[in-house]
Amino acid sequence: MFRIAAFNVENMFDRAKAFNESDTEAQRTIKAVAELNAIFEEANYTQGRKNKILELVDRLDLNRFNEGPLALIRTIRGKVLKRPQSGGIEVVADGRDDWIGWAELKTAPVDEVAVENTGRVLRDVDADILAVVEAENRVVLQQFTELIFDRVVEELPAASRPSPYTNFMLIDGNDDRGIDVGLMTKEGFEVGLMRSHINDRTPEGQRIFSRDCPEYSVTTPDGEVIWVLPNHFKSKFGGNDARSIAKRTAQSVRTAEIYDELRAAGEDNVVVLGDLNDTPDSDPLQPLLAQTDLAEVTASPSFDPGEFNVPASNTNRGIGTFGLGNDNQKIDYLLLSPPLFARIRNAGLFRKGAWPGSRPQRWSVYDQLEEKIHVASDHHVIWADID
Repeated sequence: MFRIAAFNVENMFDRAKAFNESDTEAQRTIKAVAELNAIFEEANYTQGRKNKILELVDRLDLNRFNEGPLALIRTIRGKVLKRPQSGGIEVVADGRDDWIGWAELKTAPVDEVAVENTGRVLRDVDADILAVVEAENRVVLQQFTELIFDRVVEELPAASRPSPYTNFMLIDGNDDRGIDVGLMTKEGFEVGLMRSHINDRTPEGQRIFSRDCPEYSVTTPDGEVIWVLPNHFKSKFGGNDARSIAKRTAQSVRTAEIYDELRAAGEDNVVVLGDLNDTPDSDPLQPLLAQTDLAEVTASPSFDPGEFNVPASNTNRGIGTFGLGNDNQKIDYLLLSPPLFARIRNAGLFRKGAWPGSRPQRWSVYDQLEEKIHVASDHHVIWADID
């Protein structure tokens, strides 16, 4: 028996400062940075584009300096903005070739208690194969195990302490915020062949994946090969416009193609998992959920959503994986090929590190989770035990 799980950790040590603000301010900031970078990539900065740059610079409070409270403009060569001594600000670059640089979100350390609670979640879920979403880089995964995971493990009696993670893999993806998908495995679950899809493109030449859809072959202690495809589809954060829906659809289609290619090559054991940022009934996910033979763990008779205390009038089953766990908050998935799905013995959600809402609390949490800032993540862990 081995356990496989997916968890959006929402950064382990550092995350964008904007996420510490209200949802409205966070969305406003992220959208402004994205719009600014889109204009920066244009070959020619027309007067209209220059005016838009100045509008976005003002919105991000970058008028006096290239660094504001939540964002900054990083310049490597040349100059895009000029601030005359007489006052004001002007765009001096006429296009992408005139300078090298970009806009980015500023980061800040994650709350210390929240970091430790993330360690407790990983400790108590005790997955042999763990897909992590929104992790900074491979070194951070290893450091987190050595500095945090090993420390919270010592809170338990010696006889019940789980083994540490020994294998870490993360391929830098396409997100300039440094939120990528990766893999952590226990001793005996060795990561072998890896394939990245960061350069997969649409017919129009756009990169398909917001982060990546890597393929990792993991060999179990029994010599069985499991193909693991962690993913993080385009978010609705900042707005779910037609462009966002189209991108998530393209990601779903391409992930389904990668899965079908593995199955056609004779691979029986394939897992697609992670934060797909949409609900099971959404159109963008249908190429993956309805047009392949993948099955989601919530469909298993052994699936148990765990503790979910709601009034009798509340019809939610508690299968949501984000926020308060309502059914319409189901955005994290653990999809298995039929041979693996048939071998599920137990499956469920782990919520002890997530905010349980106001009284009455929907589930029990760690004693150390006293305020919302202490949450390990807004996402819940989804897991399955495979015979």
